[in-house]
Amino acid sequence: MLVNSKEILLEAKRQRRGVPAPDFIDMDSARAYVKTAQAVGKPIILSFAQVHSTILSLEEAAMIGKFAASMVDVPIALHLDHGLDEGFIKKAIELGFTSVMIDASMECFEENVRRTKSVVDYAHERGITVEAEIGHVGQGSNYTDYQNSDSVYTTVEEAVSFAELTGADSLAVSIGTAHGAYRGNGTPVLNFERLSELADAVPVPLVLHGSSGSGDENLSRCVSGGITKVNIFTDFLLGAMKNIEKRRPEDYLELKKAADEGMAGVLSHYFEIFASRGEK
Repeated sequence: MLVNSKEILLEAKRQRRGVPAPDFIDMDSARAYVKTAQAVGKPIILSFAQVHSTILSLEEAAMIGKFAASMVDVPIALHLDHGLDEGFIKKAIELGFTSVMIDASMECFEENVRRTKSVVDYAHERGITVEAEIGHVGQGSNYTDYQNSDSVYTTVEEAVSFAELTGADSLAVSIGTAHGAYRGNGTPVLNFERLSELADAVPVPLVLHGSSGSGDENLSRCVSGGITKVNIFTDFLLGAMKNIEKRRPEDYLELKKAADEGMAGVLSHYFEIFASRGEK
């Protein structure tokens, strides 16, 4: 069932549980995600990242996402992840995406506000929810090299001001995670004190990017501490490969089945990790 993300996230925020936001790159991964959501009776934010448009066109992603959502009864939001330019974001909305992210986090505060507000105004007129980012979540390859890291931690003052000035429906914050695989398979040290301050001060649902490889304990604490939407991608690729290596498929069809099973298993695991205390 295709919906926008607002009601999903507001209800999850009220219950202090996390909503998984897995990135899909083909019909197989999208199907595996929505079927897993249906099996546990919980919503997901089905995400397609602009950077993956070299693998799958935006038009293809829209058709796949809408069809996958129609296969199940649980709420599914079709979300554009890390939209980098306004034209691409508008096209996603026109194609049927129900939620979009504008990522201008590498811009100065004023430019981030300007670009985000422009997207919010356009999207809200069409009933589409908008996620934005303040602070910047960098890459896992250099997360331990703080002097050279491209991550920028979110400050409470800027987050509060940004939410008020832009009207964004959810806000991605930087507290120590990073995109991709962490160097040396390490586990990041997250700033839970900053997360608590942000959760107390910012009225809209908070989003965690770069969640893969962060560790179950860290992610559980993030959700109980105020994170509502949890973005995941790398862990699904690793889960698929792990199951392929375990199953040792003899042909392409068996390989695809093994990959799907691996991704579904990762999502089932994270549904348990992101559950509210009352559900555990």
